Amino acid sequence: MSYAVWNMAGIALIAACLILYLGFKRQRASGKEQASIHPKDVERYQLEQIIAYVKQALHEMSRNHLDDYGLGEEEYRRKRNQRAGLRQALKGCVSGDIHDKLFVKTYISDLLESGYGLTKEELDHIIPFENRERLTPQDRFEIVLYLYKQQYGDKALAVLIEHYSLDAPKLSGSGDGSFRYEIDQDDIEHVFYMEYRKLDYSEKMDLVVQRVYQLYKGFSVIDEIRDQLIDGVSGGVSGLPDDIRTGQEVSGYGNWPDISEADIASADRSWDSVWIFYRGKSIHLSFLSFGSEGELKRVCQNIYKYNLPGQLSEANAYKVNEMKDGSRVVVVRPPFAESWAFFVRKFDVKNATLEQLITGEGAELVIGLLQFLMKGSRITAITGSQGAGKTTLLMAMIKHIYASYTLRIQEMSFELHLRRLYPQRNILSFRETDYISGQKGLDLQKKTDGSVNILGEVATDEVAAWMIQMSQVASLFTVFTHHAKTFADLIFSLRNSLLKSGMFRDEGIAEKQVVRAVNFDVHLRHDMDGNRYVERITECLPLPEMAQGYTARDIVVYKGGKYEIAEPLSLQVQLDMQREMRPEDAEQFGRFLYTYWGERIGA
Repeated sequence: MSYAVWNMAGIALIAACLILYLGFKRQRASGKEQASIHPKDVERYQLEQIIAYVKQALHEMSRNHLDDYGLGEEEYRRKRNQRAGLRQALKGCVSGDIHDKLFVKTYISDLLESGYGLTKEELDHIIPFENRERLTPQDRFEIVLYLYKQQYGDKALAVLIEHYSLDAPKLSGSGDGSFRYEIDQDDIEHVFYMEYRKLDYSEKMDLVVQRVYQLYKGFSVIDEIRDQLIDGVSGGVSGLPDDIRTGQEVSGYGNWPDISEADIASADRSWDSVWIFYRGKSIHLSFLSFGSEGELKRVCQNIYKYNLPGQLSEANAYKVNEMKDGSRVVVVRPPFAESWAFFVRKFDVKNATLEQLITGEGAELVIGLLQFLMKGSRITAITGSQGAGKTTLLMAMIKHIYASYTLRIQEMSFELHLRRLYPQRNILSFRETDYISGQKGLDLQKKTDGSVNILGEVATDEVAAWMIQMSQVASLFTVFTHHAKTFADLIFSLRNSLLKSGMFRDEGIAEKQVVRAVNFDVHLRHDMDGNRYVERITECLPLPEMAQGYTARDIVVYKGGKYEIAEPLSLQVQLDMQREMRPEDAEQFGRFLYTYWGERIGA
C-alpha cells in the first residue's frame, strides 16, 4: 500500500476518533449539565419554592413599616406611594386588570433576578428551554403564545388558531360520524416545531415570571388565554366529577358500578377541563390541565372577586359577576354543581359595530334596516341561542339610537358597558344584587327620566311582565334580548310570563298585550362551523281589535348564504317609524324602502 493511501487512512482514523471524542465530550457535558444541580439545590428550582419566596417578599414589601428605615421626607413619600401602588396592584390583578397584572409581574421579575439571583443558565432548570424534548405541551403552548403575542398582542391566540386551522372539526372517535372541536397535544407539538426559535435571556425570564405569576396570583393555565380576544373560556366542565369513587354514590347521582379504579386513574378529571369559546365554537384544549382539584378550586374562588360580590359558599353556591375588563364571569361549586367550574364570557366592545358583525352578500340590507329600526323607535327583541351574538349586536344597534335620548339599562350582571362606548351620552346601568331584584330595579327606572329602556336579557317572568308594561306606557321604546328559538316561542314565552306574574288570567288578553308591545324580532343563529348571521327580521302585525292573534311577517331572511328581502314593512309601521325620525333620516328611510322593495311611504 502506498504512502498516500496510508496517509489517507490515518487522516480518516484521526477524524473518526475526533468525532467520537467530541461526541463523548458533548455527552459528558450534557450529563454534567444535568448532574450539575446539587441535590440540595434541586428545591431551589422548583416552582413551589420560587413562589413561596416571591409571596413572602411581596408580602414584606407591601406591609413593611417605613418608620424603621429612617428615611427623609421625600424618600419616605416615594416609598409610601410605591407600597400603596403594590398593594393596589396585588388586589387588582386578580380582577382582570391588565395594568395591575403587568405591574406585579415587573416586581416578580426584579425579585427573581436580583433577590433570588436566577442566572441565564438557571432558568433552564425551571423550564427546560434548551431541551425541547423535555418541554411539556403546556410549556410549548405558552412559548408559542408568547412569541405570537410579541407580534399580535391580544389577538395572538386568534391568529394562531386561524393560521393553523386549529378550530377545524375532528371526528369524535365514537364511530357514529360525529365530530368535536379540540386542540390536542399533537396539534401543539406541530405548531411548536413550526414556530419555535431560540429564546434569549429576557424572553426566558418573561416566561418563567408568567408561570410564577399564574400559579401565585393569576388564573393558572388560563391566565394568558383569558386576556386574549376570544369569546370566552371555561374550566371544570368536562371529565369525571371530583368526588367520584368506585362503586360508591357520587354527588347524588347514584352508584357507578362499572367504573374501576384503573378507569378513574386513566380518565380525565374535572381539573383536566379547559375550554375556550371562539367564534361560536366550544373548543376543548385537551393538552392543558389545572393539575389538581385544589388549583381549579383556587381559580374559581378568585376569578369572580371584582368589586367584592360576596362569598361563594355551600349555601350560596354560585356567583354571577363581571371582571375589571368587562368580562362576565359565572362560578359554581358543589353541592349546587357536581364540580367546581367557571365560565368567563368576553365581549369584543371595540368591534361592536354593525359593519363588523354583519357581513356577506346583502349585509347592507340588514345593516340599514337595523339602523332605521332604532331611529324609528321600534320595540325590538334580539333572540337566539347562547353564543349567537345577541349582546354584541345589541351594543352595536344602540349606536343608532338618537344621542339626545336618555338610556336606562337593566342587566343581571354588567355586560353592555355602554358608557365605555358612548361616554358623552346620558346612560345609567342597573343590575340585580342579593338585595335588589330585577323587578325592583326596573321599578326604580320609572323615576330616572329614561327615554329608552335596554334589558340585557329578559330571563324571568317578573322582568318579562315589567318589560311589556313599560314598553306600553312608561318609555319611548325598549330593546331586549331573549333566548326564544322562533317568533311564536317569543310570543308564547312573554304571554306565559304575564300569566305567571299574575298580571293577567286570560291567555287571549295576555297574548294581545304582548303582540301590541313587541314590534320586531331580530333572530340570530350560528352554525356548527361557528358562522354567525341574522336568520330573519320579523315584524309582528297584530290582528284587528275584534280578532285574536297576530301575523308574523319576515321582512329579511337569510337563504343560501345571502340576505334577501321578503315581505315589505306594513304601511302603518312605515308611517310610525318615519314620524319618530328626524327629517333627513325620514327621507333616507323612504329611499331605502324604494331601493329594496320598490315602495314609497304612504303609497
